Amino acid sequence: MELLGIPLFDDDFYKMMIRFLLNLFFLTGIVKFIYYKHNQKREYLFTFFLIGIVVYFLCFTLKKYELDLGMALGLFAIFGIIRYRTLPLEVKEMTYLFVVIGISVMNALSNKKMSYAEIIAANSIILFALYLIERYWVESKMLSKDVTYEIIENIRPENHELLKADLEKRLGIEILSFEVGNVNFLRDVAKITVYYEL
Repeated sequence: MELLGIPLFDDDFYKMMIRFLLNLFFLTGIVKFIYYKHNQKREYLFTFFLIGIVVYFLCFTLKKYELDLGMALGLFAIFGIIRYRTLPLEVKEMTYLFVVIGISVMNALSNKKMSYAEIIAANSIILFALYLIERYWVESKMLSKDVTYEIIENIRPENHELLKADLEKRLGIEILSFEVGNVNFLRDVAKITVYYEL
């Protein structure tokens, strides 16, 4: 049955939904149970889930059409504009974003030459690798914090011990290292990045 020349239903619907549920299962494992558990950055949960879901449906839909060069370049241009209009992500978040997009593309574009066993194995290996690296390989949880500091005399190299002691006292944490960034002599403030363990 068709409506305006477009079929109301075809067998690809089942394939799309089964693969979507598979994709959602692995997305949840990566984003909720690995990323969020180890990083506690709630604001990225929404982003990772939605990007994974939208990329999956975008790729599954585009798989049914032959894209010409102009259409493909237009898609890259849209993604480029989105990238330059957003705040820069940290390396770890960018890696998770790449993983989320990668598994969504893989699950959407797999065809009859790739069995469900192969799709599940590929997803499971990625999930397991992320878990192992997050849980066991990265032993220390080094975090960073940007601080605006106003005692400008302490940023001199000879006063670094004073600066470190003052920052530890104010922040209430043990500082492993720090970097002095931009210095504004007009306002007598400096940007300092502090590194500490969780």
